[in-house]
Amino acid sequence: MAWRQLLLACLSAAVLLTMLQEGTGASVGSQQGAGQDAQEDVEKKIFMRESDASNFLKRRGKRSSKSQDEVNAENKQKLRADELRREYYEEQRNEFENFVEEQNDEQEERSREAIEQWRQWHYDGLYPSYLYNRHHL
Repeated sequence: MAWRQLLLACLSAAVLLTMLQEGTGASVGSQQGAGQDAQEDVEKKIFMRESDASNFLKRRGKRSSKSQDEVNAENKQKLRADELRREYYEEQRNEFENFVEEQNDEQEERSREAIEQWRQWHYDGLYPSYLYNRHHL
């Protein structure tokens, strides 16, 4: 009697697992189908057929010359990169020149103020100011 119950339990478990597996398979299958379609579209955009790829490689060997369109496109890219590099370095140079000019102006202003303070402190009022008291050789 116990072996019948064991057999019945195993059989019901197998049927239950089979039904659950089919149910999840169906639900995943619809998502997989949509995912596969999207993946195939992406693969079509990225990859080419083997025959097209071999023809492309046969046409363009290592020593074969580039078409004029390819040369023109590469030259355009190089010129654009050079122009961007030149603009960047010119901007950096202008910023540095402005910075140096401001530093020099501030230094000149500080030294002029210090000299003026020194003259006011040491001037006793008896002699004309420094500019008029120079000795010319």
